[in-house]
Amino acid sequence: MFGYPLETVYLAVLVVSGGLTLLYIFFSDIIDGIFDMPDHPWLSPQLILSFFTVGSASGYLFERYTGLSSALIGLVSAGIAIIAVLLLHFFVFVPLRSAETSLNYSEADLEGSLAKVIVTVPADGFGEILLQRKSGAVSKPAKSISNEEIASGTEVIIVKMENGIAVVAKHDPYNISLLHKGGYV
Repeated sequence: MFGYPLETVYLAVLVVSGGLTLLYIFFSDIIDGIFDMPDHPWLSPQLILSFFTVGSASGYLFERYTGLSSALIGLVSAGIAIIAVLLLHFFVFVPLRSAETSLNYSEADLEGSLAKVIVTVPADGFGEILLQRKSGAVSKPAKSISNEEIASGTEVIIVKMENGIAVVAKHDPYNISLLHKGGYV
């Protein structure tokens, strides 16, 4: 192909696509900002570069170490690359994409969440609560909504957030007298 043996072409494509992959890893945020491309998961540069890298690597190895015909080597290499790209997409990129969106939270997202008191909340002061989230545990300063002491280890519900401080009430799933029009009194 192009006057060169296929082994050399596969090796050249491997070096170029591997180098571009490495550059994309380092500069992906800048490249994504400059080229405002549509965010389609199947047309992402990671998958395209991975296809060429895996395909050329397997093509090079088959050309070098087997006596198969070049057409068969091209088809087998393309098949291996497609399988590798599908595995990469479904087992690496899709979970990473969903993990990126689940790490961020706002204070409004915490309202209504259950937490555990880790530092006793005094009647007229501040204690500390611990929330278990998908991305890990989050601790927040807390004060009682009814100005009563809440002992360490008590399960509480976050009624509202005020300037980074959780206003909490004791959580009793069997007592609905605290509810007033959908919220705590």
